[in-house]
Amino acid sequence: MKVLQNTYKMCILLSFVGLTFLACQEDFLDEAKTYEIDSENYFNSEDDYYKALIGAYDLLQATYVNAMLGEIASDNTLCGGESATDVIGFQQIDDMIHNSVNSNLKDIWSWMFAGVNRANYILEFKDKTDFPGKNVIIAETRFLRAYYHFELVKWFGGIPLKGDRRFQVGDEQTIPRATVAEVYASIESDLQFAIANLAYTAPQVGRATKGAAQALLGKAYLYQNKFSEAANVLENLIVNGPYNLVTDYSTIFEHNGENGIESVFEVQYSDAEGAGFDCLQCSEGNVAVGFNGIRNYSGPTFDAGFSFNVPVKAVYDAFEAGDNRRDVAILDIVAWAAQTGATYGTGYEHTGYFNRKYIARKGDLNTGDANLTNPNNYRAIRFADVLLMAAEALNRGNISDVRAQQYLNRVRRRAFGNTNHDITTTGTNLTRSILEERRLELVGEGHRFFDLVRTGNGTVISGFTPNKNELFPIPIEEIQFSKGNWQQNQGY
Repeated sequence: MKVLQNTYKMCILLSFVGLTFLACQEDFLDEAKTYEIDSENYFNSEDDYYKALIGAYDLLQATYVNAMLGEIASDNTLCGGESATDVIGFQQIDDMIHNSVNSNLKDIWSWMFAGVNRANYILEFKDKTDFPGKNVIIAETRFLRAYYHFELVKWFGGIPLKGDRRFQVGDEQTIPRATVAEVYASIESDLQFAIANLAYTAPQVGRATKGAAQALLGKAYLYQNKFSEAANVLENLIVNGPYNLVTDYSTIFEHNGENGIESVFEVQYSDAEGAGFDCLQCSEGNVAVGFNGIRNYSGPTFDAGFSFNVPVKAVYDAFEAGDNRRDVAILDIVAWAAQTGATYGTGYEHTGYFNRKYIARKGDLNTGDANLTNPNNYRAIRFADVLLMAAEALNRGNISDVRAQQYLNRVRRRAFGNTNHDITTTGTNLTRSILEERRLELVGEGHRFFDLVRTGNGTVISGFTPNKNELFPIPIEEIQFSKGNWQQNQGY
């Protein structure tokens, strides 16, 4: 495999078969090395495997766009930005008029497949060199492949699989799209291996753990309506894992709250240089934070940004009186300006609200363009999410509404600071309460669109067309490259 010579840490040939190892993962890899891999003349030492693992982790940073669009595509937020043509791919997804010619959907496809291929590269040579602890690296690799596969299957449905081998040019014409069930079977197998070979404490902060693998497996089961399996693995995690809810919800999304007791898995970001609008995936920072920020802001606490992904009034109003989460999750800029004297601009589709969880704070360390290199980690899986997934599995699987209520009410008691708002309903009423709680607890975190789709509630999204918009179209280039081997998703 020829390695592209590129000074960026993450700028790679981003196509279905793209794979270049110029990579770095921050937080657990502060050494920030740039290095080359020239295929078969590699994997001769533990250090080689470790560096390749860094490369596999690195594509997690590109999932900022997955999280943003998981909200923009839903009923939680509007696209926003400067104008109706600002990032046109985002605007089209917000309005549910997207098609297979969409550069942002192409990014998700390309970047997630780059992650898969980096993982497959390690697995292709997993038996080449032995050393103590290699199973941990292989288990983390399989967790990462499952993570990327899960992103791909929930966005695009069935995708091509190649086992423990790298994709090569021409594979798109010979390897069919696997079924959704086959993709999930691969995800389950990878995560079961990870669970068996990882500990609850990682060798370094930010690396995958047994708990992260259990949580993702439970989520994969839930997305398939395998409620018994989901309940088993999630309850095992709740009972035996080291996680808990933090007492104060307002601390979770601050810098000091990163990788805390509620964090099951976080995507690690830093302020390392390398970002540019011509290569957003090159950023080691959380690009979404700058995109979500307050337009032309001047005032205390926060920094300015591009006013994308703006919450709608309906989700702000969905919080009950006394719910301490509302003003942590959503910033009412009018009230804030009146309170502090801050000034701000109004962008396209201005609602008066911003995603407070992921907007820039003053004092965040940044190099280069501050809007592209924010070090705010993405809390990919929180313990509150685990509790709510377990509650849903127990309820929808007709297993135990009593235990479902217990997990749901753990989340609500933290939100209100008392037991006065406990849910006591059962059956379908409890189902509705759990799903609404997911919306409120996880607003702004990128889960809402997929929660609506997987529970058959997609039509609450304006412009949503059933039997079409449950999935997104495969990029037109990939369909063309396959020369008829891959069929486009229904409706596109």
